[in-house]
Amino acid sequence: MSHNSSSLGRPTSGKRRLKDLLVQRDNRVCADCGSPDPKWASANIGVFICLKCCGVHRSLGTHISKVLSVTLDEWSDDEVDSMIEVGGNASANSIYEAYIPDGVSKPGPDASHEVRSKFIRSKYEHQEFLKPSLRIHSTSSSTKHSLQASLSRKIMDSFRSSGSSEKSVGMVEFIGMLKIKVIKGVNLAIRDMLSSDPYVVLTLGQQKAQTTVVKSNLNPVWNEELMLSVPQNYGPIKLQVYDYDTFSSDDIMGEAEIDIQSMITSATAFGDIGMFGNMQIGKWLKSHDNALIEDSTVNIVDGKVKQAVSLKLQNVESGDIHLELEWIPLDQ
Repeated sequence: MSHNSSSLGRPTSGKRRLKDLLVQRDNRVCADCGSPDPKWASANIGVFICLKCCGVHRSLGTHISKVLSVTLDEWSDDEVDSMIEVGGNASANSIYEAYIPDGVSKPGPDASHEVRSKFIRSKYEHQEFLKPSLRIHSTSSSTKHSLQASLSRKIMDSFRSSGSSEKSVGMVEFIGMLKIKVIKGVNLAIRDMLSSDPYVVLTLGQQKAQTTVVKSNLNPVWNEELMLSVPQNYGPIKLQVYDYDTFSSDDIMGEAEIDIQSMITSATAFGDIGMFGNMQIGKWLKSHDNALIEDSTVNIVDGKVKQAVSLKLQNVESGDIHLELEWIPLDQ
């Protein structure tokens, strides 16, 4: 464990402590490819990573790597403590890259997605470079999550003492990320006796993200921000609302699709958004074949590309969902 973290005590805020850790020399480059100025982190592994590597980490699942933005996401004290306990990229890599065999090289900042993905999966999911005493040899899908938790504990013990089978996600290049703020639901359907316990699930390709459950509320307010990596060949985001049930399968409460083409096309066409003032740059039009309640405009707002979206849930008796999308390009 790095001794540089000793000055990062609890009295200051979590964001301050995290930024103090980020400015350490070894944390100024991505732990996996060496790209400068990483803005993302794996909170449970304890490394700072770039956006391109972040996309691969997300595909591993949160049981292996829980990805958070250093600047955009809210961090719990436990998550910050975990990062500080590891001590940074050099300390983590001394464990995860302890035994890199001859003929295997770390990817560079300009590495292809295939090369980047192969190395990151070998490093964290398959544990091919770990010390032999830390490796997990079983790959049974029924025990993978518990084994991974055991591995995490063993690795954390290793830091302290020092001071599922693979799922294919397709070898695709990520072109950016979407931050989706799930604001609220209105007049949602009843699925229990008098109310429902709704939550929202967003799906893009094989990625999923979901909100928390709001108990007994047909007009829930979430105001939760979810993140999805956007592949080069992207399709619409599938939105589903479910009613949480303790003793049976969760009931569907409607669904809708979010067409993100207008946002991404507009943002790409304008290039460096920071050069422009607040203005409308695109629009997703309401039509009979989409779930929009009204036209949805794409706007530059304070140097960011944002889009407010209001959807009428489909295949259900009632319910609207209100969202705000924000486009985050690769170079941010």
